[in-house]
Amino acid sequence: MLESLEKMLAKGVDNALLRFGLGKGYLDLLDYPRAAEHLQACVAFDPKYSAAWKLLGKAQQGLGDLAGARLAWEQGVAAAQAHGDKQAEKEMTVFIHKLDKLRRLE
Repeated sequence: MLESLEKMLAKGVDNALLRFGLGKGYLDLLDYPRAAEHLQACVAFDPKYSAAWKLLGKAQQGLGDLAGARLAWEQGVAAAQAHGDKQAEKEMTVFIHKLDKLRRLE
């Protein structure tokens, strides 16, 4: 799947959905740098894409960038609230609370 999405990107197709698919695919492979790159591009195309913000936060966390993860999830919460996406809002709020607990333990 990733290979075909990369081919589309190479041919000049570029949009939020394509970047989301690439970001999710690389995140599933634990390739955090590539996941973050594509998810950043996704939210640049569509800043209201709450699912992309959620995954971007996970990629940032995987990179060890906890501040970046928190920022992504905060922006994701705002996007989810704007769309009335209660489930995404709840999930990212939990991620932020868990991140805050980790920071307090350090």
